[in-house]
Amino acid sequence: MGTFEMDADWLCFDPSPSKPTYRLPPGAVDAHCHVFGPGDEFPYAPERKYTPCDASKDQLFALRDLLGFERNVIVQATCHGADNAAMVDALVASKGRARGVATVGPHVGDDELAELHEAGVRGVRFNFVRRLVDPKPDDYYRSIAERIAALGWHVVVYFEAQDLAERWDFFTSLPTIVVVDHMGRPDVGKPVDGPEFGLFLKLMAEHPQFWSKVSGAERLSLSGPPGYDDVVPFHRRVVETFPDRVLFGTDWPHPNLKGHMPDDGKLVDYVQRIATTEELRQKLLVDNPTRLYWGDDT
Repeated sequence: MGTFEMDADWLCFDPSPSKPTYRLPPGAVDAHCHVFGPGDEFPYAPERKYTPCDASKDQLFALRDLLGFERNVIVQATCHGADNAAMVDALVASKGRARGVATVGPHVGDDELAELHEAGVRGVRFNFVRRLVDPKPDDYYRSIAERIAALGWHVVVYFEAQDLAERWDFFTSLPTIVVVDHMGRPDVGKPVDGPEFGLFLKLMAEHPQFWSKVSGAERLSLSGPPGYDDVVPFHRRVVETFPDRVLFGTDWPHPNLKGHMPDDGKLVDYVQRIATTEELRQKLLVDNPTRLYWGDDT
């Protein structure tokens, strides 16, 4: 195993987050988080575009308990490429309290897909953010989506707002539920009623197979902490317009975030500002992620 050093301009996650003042409802799910390495045990991919700080499953589960979540959805990070070993190790260790979103190639074997499903994987992630990955042709992703549709999995897409129009036809042709990371990274310096965010709302309205994560306030905000006030109208609009198709996650350990590192306890408190009733919070935190990720439990 090699030794990996975090990129010099990166920040590591807050080692001592606060206890939220908001008490999460029973069954709450952190529906977007990651594990990184540790690199000496689960090496980072040679083709990665960044090297993060190690963020182990034990640290993730300790945070889960501190914040008051009962379950996690662990999303495969680009720094690990298509080697899902660290994520799967965390799923197995969770004893059913975590589900996963994997990265696979079009030639993944049926046996590997079956093993991933048994471990708790319920989706695959396609990343189109060019500073993080080199996107592949549409047919590359389409062949994967067709393979995993038979398993009842969904596709998670990560893209930036300015790329939505270009990707629209491809996204809407996918044969699965499609979950959008961080609302497609809108520019919150633009109006919530403007044409750019309007295109994302149109996508959600016209294509009911689309879901959205109302996460990433710390990376979308221009005004910054403590309140991320400029992101609130965007998150609230999506939660109130599509209450049955939204998910919330901390995004711990906040990969490729520069400038400041959020207090995860404050991010949990933020939920009350974007889901302003108990009914909306119940759907966002419990009902929706449970239906999507544990709905096949018997």
